[in-house]
Amino acid sequence: MLFRSHPELHHNLLQVRRIAMHDAFARAGMTQADELIEQSLKVFMAARNEVTFYPEVTDCLARLSQRYALASLTNGNADITQMSIAPHFKAVVSAHTHGTSKPDPAIFHMTCRELGCEPHEVLHVGDDADLDVRGARDAGLHAIWMNRDNAAWAGNDAPDTVRDLLELEWWLAKAA
Repeated sequence: MLFRSHPELHHNLLQVRRIAMHDAFARAGMTQADELIEQSLKVFMAARNEVTFYPEVTDCLARLSQRYALASLTNGNADITQMSIAPHFKAVVSAHTHGTSKPDPAIFHMTCRELGCEPHEVLHVGDDADLDVRGARDAGLHAIWMNRDNAAWAGNDAPDTVRDLLELEWWLAKAA
């Protein structure tokens, strides 16, 4: 319902949460809740950035960043610049700060510009078949599906697939 009434916010989950909280407080009779909502969102964002990484992530990102310019592209609102892995990334692109979200080709192209690359020079690795894989392909990038759950691909256009970053390293070494 909220997305239908505010389609312009589809890319800004933090603002969606803010509006939902305003609505909930208003229904409870609390019309002057702005300060409480902002404090709640600060607590949420701090907790949102406390991420437990898969076991291989930190070491693999360290190795990969020595050979490749890495970018983080997210529709979510976690702030990678607040995480221990931040130094491994040359670029950080998030939907809520760029005004559009995956699978829109524009956000993939923004990421390419941040990296100083053309789309055909960029490999996008993501776990969502439509938002990441098909979105990247539609934007002219090569895409790899990070399929940690061994899900079945729907369709005839199956991408290259890896289970984790260790397999991605192997795939990149083989492709080189």
